[in-house]
Amino acid sequence: MKKGILKKTFLSVSVFTLIILGGLLSREAFAEDPGENSLTAALPSEEPAALQAGKLVGYYAAWAAYYNYYPNQIDAGKLTHINYAFANIDSDLRVTLGYPEVDPDNIKLLNSLKQTNPDLKTLISVGGWNWSGRFSDAALTEETRNAFADSCVDFITKYGFDGVDLDWEYPVSGGLKENARRGEDKQNFTLLLKKIREKLDTRGAADNKHYLLTIAGGADRSYIDHVELSKLAQYLDYANVMTYDLHGHWDSHTDLLAPLYDNNDPSPQYKMSVDKAVTAWLNASFPEEKLVMGIPLYGYIYSSVNDSNNGLYQTFGGSNSIGYQAIKENYLNKTGYTNHFHSQSKVPWLFNGTIFISYEDPMSIGYKSDYIKSKNLGGAMVWELSQDPEGELVSALYHGLKQ
Repeated sequence: MKKGILKKTFLSVSVFTLIILGGLLSREAFAEDPGENSLTAALPSEEPAALQAGKLVGYYAAWAAYYNYYPNQIDAGKLTHINYAFANIDSDLRVTLGYPEVDPDNIKLLNSLKQTNPDLKTLISVGGWNWSGRFSDAALTEETRNAFADSCVDFITKYGFDGVDLDWEYPVSGGLKENARRGEDKQNFTLLLKKIREKLDTRGAADNKHYLLTIAGGADRSYIDHVELSKLAQYLDYANVMTYDLHGHWDSHTDLLAPLYDNNDPSPQYKMSVDKAVTAWLNASFPEEKLVMGIPLYGYIYSSVNDSNNGLYQTFGGSNSIGYQAIKENYLNKTGYTNHFHSQSKVPWLFNGTIFISYEDPMSIGYKSDYIKSKNLGGAMVWELSQDPEGELVSALYHGLKQ
C-alpha cells in the first residue's frame, strides 16, 4: 500500500491541484523578509484546558509559510504539542534545517506560541516521505547512531525545541525507491531510539528538563512487522500513528481516506480502517497510553468518477489531495454536491455525479474523539495545520477530547 506521498512532503503542484485548492493556498512568492506577517500576534485562543484523552498533537509543515500561513496563526490553546516538519539528514548523517530560507523565522514564531500557552511543547520532526533516505545509514552502527543522536540534541537545544520526532518512512521496506534500506533496520531502529533517549536524558539532567522523543509510525501491517514495537516503546514518550491515507490516488477505485471502522460493503479492493490499525499496534504490545491516533485535515478528490453507488468504490480518471478549507469553500453545500455519511465507517464523502471527495468533518471527528477515549489512547494527532487554517476540525477535536 502506497501511503504518505501527499501527506508529508512538498511536491510540485499540478494544474488540477491548483484548481481544487482554490483560494486556500496562495501562489504568492514568500519574501525573504516576511514583514508584517511575522509580527502579527497569535490568534486569540481559549484558555488551555486539560484534555481527557491526554495529547492533541498538530504538525506544522514548513512550506506552509510559502503560502502565507505562519506558525503564529495557529490557535495554540487547543494543542498540547506542535511538530515542525521537517528537518533533513545531511551527508554526515546529522540533523539539518530542511527549508533554511524559512525555517529560522518559522521556528521563532512557533516557539513564541508558548507565550500564549506556556504548557505547549514543540518538537522538530525529522525525515518524512521525501527525507527518509538516510535513516538506515544513521541507524547502522554504534558510531553513526552516536553522531545522529548528538546532532538531535544539538539541534533541539540550538532552536529551542522540547524534543525530537522521527518520521522514518520506512524501516526495512517502503518509502521512496532510492532510500537506503536494510533488513537489520528493524533492530537498528530500536537501537537508534535507545541512543537518542540516552543522549536526551543526559542533556535533560544538565538542563533540569525532560526532552521528548516520539515517532510517526505507519498504520499498515508491513510497518508493524518491520519494527519492534514492544521493545522501542520504552524509549518513546509516545508514537503518532499515521491512521490516514488508508486509501488514496494509488488505488484503482474511489474509497474512504480514513474510515474509522471496516464496513460490510462489497468492494473491488482491500479493506483497511483506523480501528484495524490501532488494534494491530495494541496487539503488538505497544502501550495504549503511548499511542496517539492520527487524523487528517485534508481529503482526496477524484475526477471523472463513474456515476454509481454515490461515487463510492468506482473507477476514476484522476485524484489529488485537497485541504479541508478548500473543500469547505469550494464544494461543501455547493449546488450539485450531495453529502453522504457512512453509517459503519463513520466518515463522510461528497459526490456530484462525477467528482468524489473523501474527507473528515466535525461529525466524523466526534466519532474518532469518542473512539480515542473509549480505547484509553494517548490522544490525537493531526496532519496538517495549514489545511484547517480556521481551526474548525481542530476545534471539534479539542472539544471532543476535552469532554
